[in-house]
Amino acid sequence: MLVRDVNLEDADRIVEIYRPYVEATAITFDYEVPSVEFFEEKISNTLQKYPFLVAEKDGVVLGYAYAGEFYPKAAYAWTTEITIYLDKQARGEGVGDELYSELEKRLYDKGICRITSCISYPDEGSVSFHEKHGFRKVAHFENVGYKFNRWYDVVWYQKDIRDDNDIPEYIV
Repeated sequence: MLVRDVNLEDADRIVEIYRPYVEATAITFDYEVPSVEFFEEKISNTLQKYPFLVAEKDGVVLGYAYAGEFYPKAAYAWTTEITIYLDKQARGEGVGDELYSELEKRLYDKGICRITSCISYPDEGSVSFHEKHGFRKVAHFENVGYKFNRWYDVVWYQKDIRDDNDIPEYIV
């Protein structure tokens, strides 16, 4: 398996991977599947500051992960929110592990101290995946997302990837 930087040509495949999450799950709160053009713009905007990675095997993209701004104030520059989506057929095959490992390494190299992830709840698969990777639950919001005619909670998970005494220069 190869983990590499995303390119704009990956946008079609990213839409294919994301589609079932939008149409059949509350893992994302999107109601409509975003267009290829939307993802091309997301890729371009993300790469200006943060990593956006894909995992591929035999030339087929199996999943993607990226980081983004946690909150738009300078004091939050050392914290980021990360996102991951895998092709349903690739779940449980180590693809997510590889993506998160490389994403965390790149964020560390950029000077990031903390990474966060917002998870719709209950989504036991995402919760256990993040806990396996050293994240801990730091917030639980009740009934804040509405999809498929029901309310969902949202939990926030966080992982410190740098010692608090090792604060790098403002780099983002």
